Amino acid sequence: MATSFYETLGVPRGASAKEIRAAYRRLARKHHPDVNPNDAGAEARFKEVQAAYDVLGDEETRKRYDKYGERWEQAERIEEMERQRARFGGGPGPGSGGFSFEGNLGDLDLGGIFGGIFGGAPRGPRRGQDVELPFGITLEEAAAGAARTVELQGSAPCAACGGEGAIGGARCHACAGEGRSAVPRRLEVKAPPGVRTGSRVRIAGEGRPGRGGGPPGDLYLLVAVRPHARFERHGDDLAVEVAVPWLDAVLGGEVEAPTLDGRVLLTIPPLTQNGRRFRLGGKGMPVLGRADRRGDLVARVSVRLPERLSERERELFEELRRQRAEATAARAAG
Repeated sequence: MATSFYETLGVPRGASAKEIRAAYRRLARKHHPDVNPNDAGAEARFKEVQAAYDVLGDEETRKRYDKYGERWEQAERIEEMERQRARFGGGPGPGSGGFSFEGNLGDLDLGGIFGGIFGGAPRGPRRGQDVELPFGITLEEAAAGAARTVELQGSAPCAACGGEGAIGGARCHACAGEGRSAVPRRLEVKAPPGVRTGSRVRIAGEGRPGRGGGPPGDLYLLVAVRPHARFERHGDDLAVEVAVPWLDAVLGGEVEAPTLDGRVLLTIPPLTQNGRRFRLGGKGMPVLGRADRRGDLVARVSVRLPERLSERERELFEELRRQRAEATAARAAG
């Protein structure tokens, strides 16, 4: 038995539009080929999820699917048959004055049978569906802005009917009367600097084509910023660990701190404790929509102790320990 579109998205038949949309986004991110470059089956699973959402994400097509199941694409033909049968006086059967059809409805061209006699039911223009596309990027790309070439489903005038939707007064089988056929297309898209995981970047008019002359939907990039090996992101700020030699932590000094734009010198005051934080203004992430503003970089000190000591160094430390012990004893006695 074929898997239903509800099972593909992992939602019950009574799921709300919001639940269906949330399930689609989660599965699309999980199975997108860009996120699974080494998984040969990811693209097939992604296409299954997209196909299920194309139907369940649209109110009208979902109604047809709920009523007719796998034959939802033939819904208009079935309903047209029922309407015409009703016009002829009722259901089929001996002496009923009606008629019946036998055989596979997929083989019938109801547009050709009824269109020239009764005229087709008016179908107003409908806006195309929005498309949501997972957009995985690095932290560096999130800071600078990320450009990608993506492959989408576009449309072109049907080659069979020349975009008319009908051939000789009969509905065109190739495009199901829509006058346009699906074709793959490549599109250059870009996420602006400062985007973060969960950002939705809208690209107007690049979604599914409209029906009956309606406008196309929009394309939304669902941004997911991959974890960075060194930096942690907190809103528009970045956090990074900076290694500080123990002598510089005790006596003070300068160390290099990494930023997304290169390294900068960080002044370490004497007696800097392990874990102390220094805030470097304007060295974090760009603020989304404000190219002239950036967050801060928070540098956390990680004091590095020596792994080995020479004999002379050990003697000096022993002498320092004795002196500090004597000073502590003197303060306690006084």
